[in-house]
Amino acid sequence: MTASGFLAYVLALSIVAAIPGPGVVALVARALASGFRAGMAFAAGLILGDLTYLAAAVFGLSRMAEALGDVFVVVRIGAALYLGYLAVQLWRSAARTQTVTGRRGDRPCASFLAGLTVTLANPKTIVFYLAVLPTLLDLRAVTGRDFATLVAVTALVLIVVMTPYAALASRARHTLQNSAFHRRLSRSAAAIMAGAAIWTVARRT
Repeated sequence: MTASGFLAYVLALSIVAAIPGPGVVALVARALASGFRAGMAFAAGLILGDLTYLAAAVFGLSRMAEALGDVFVVVRIGAALYLGYLAVQLWRSAARTQTVTGRRGDRPCASFLAGLTVTLANPKTIVFYLAVLPTLLDLRAVTGRDFATLVAVTALVLIVVMTPYAALASRARHTLQNSAFHRRLSRSAAAIMAGAAIWTVARRT
């Protein structure tokens, strides 16, 4: 692979990752509700999902992915249901919260799993890696070293793009230390999460 090929991939991935979609929206909602740590755990799940599709593209699994189209529908519905569950929990917690602190039970592993589920069900991610990526790189020429570089570059780009979203949302969460503000914030995050759930089901391409 050439340097120009890697550069084209980095630029395309940066643009696609920065465009708000269900992953970014859900990340912001998670960081708003539970803080920076939960947001970054969610981002780690998003990154693993991207790397899963990257491996599928590089190792020629795109046809298998197409053959398993019905499975992806099930995954998308499952992701939407999980996001809806999170939205309900956030809305209910708003009435109980007295201070701006993370909700009990917001463990990093739960945020990580949520991020992974959202990415695996995200049509934008699927289209980028299984349809757009082959037009940017000659995947038949990718060596083991090239793949390792792609993994590192992908993770780095996504960290650079996602971290500011999580940091800004977490910072906004601590702007006012009062229960009324936090109730509004939690309900706003719940609405965002519910919107991401609806988008996940409704979006087809």
